[in-house]
Amino acid sequence: MLGSPVAHSLSPALHRAAYDALGLDGWEYGRHEVDAVGLAPFVEDLDDSWRGLSLTMPLKEAAFEVADEVSETARRCRAINTLVPTPAGWVGDNTDVHGIVAALHAAGVGEPSTATVIGAGATARSALVALAQLGVRGEVVVAARDEEKGAALADEMTGLGLHLTVEHLPGWPHRPFPSGSVVISTLPAGGGNLAAAAPLPGPDAPVDAADQPLSEVTVLDVVYAGWPTPFASAALRAGATVVPGTAMLLHQAVRQVQLMTGRSVGPDVVAAMAAALPAL
Repeated sequence: MLGSPVAHSLSPALHRAAYDALGLDGWEYGRHEVDAVGLAPFVEDLDDSWRGLSLTMPLKEAAFEVADEVSETARRCRAINTLVPTPAGWVGDNTDVHGIVAALHAAGVGEPSTATVIGAGATARSALVALAQLGVRGEVVVAARDEEKGAALADEMTGLGLHLTVEHLPGWPHRPFPSGSVVISTLPAGGGNLAAAAPLPGPDAPVDAADQPLSEVTVLDVVYAGWPTPFASAALRAGATVVPGTAMLLHQAVRQVQLMTGRSVGPDVVAAMAAALPAL
């Protein structure tokens, strides 16, 4: 795992659990503090014993400079979180999209009726690509604190074929979510009092639960530290199905293990990886 900061990462526990379950003796997975400037020199110094690199911020865009080939998913997201060596060079991929899709599928989501993505950063791009893969049928709202950034994101993602609209988060209209909707918060931990700004009923939100029941709405909050977040708590009180960020983290790691080891990752391995996560 490369990034800065990286000491908080749960990825080593997930990958090590997978290696143990797959019987891959001698495989190791560690953390390395690397910034964007240091990524290329780090990669250049690696020998043939390396089977892959997981990347977190601030390396997801810098990785394009060291990748010899880039997957279509990573190109659409403009973010690489995985580098895998091949005889032809390093291949850059993005497993966050797979993590979002698999986490929502595991929660029973099929083709969402509508969707809302909160935030307009790199993870929001991955969320929109994931929603396109899920086949969302109706409107997709990008709710952003920075309207210009939200509009720029919507313009970038027009090729996905989504019906995108942009709304300003603090002034976000309080309107019902249709049955079967998905809401994905991509804001980082400490991203502000989202529960007070978002249209979710409950003690911390300004909407009456009778006006906006969420019993048939699925909410994914990508944050996995300090759970439950105020936003997740408000969604739970409103009756939504809430998916924690650890579910996305787990499934993106499953895909990374597949890419790096070349092995199939079955339910038993996924269960072993899930058991390595801290209890919420």
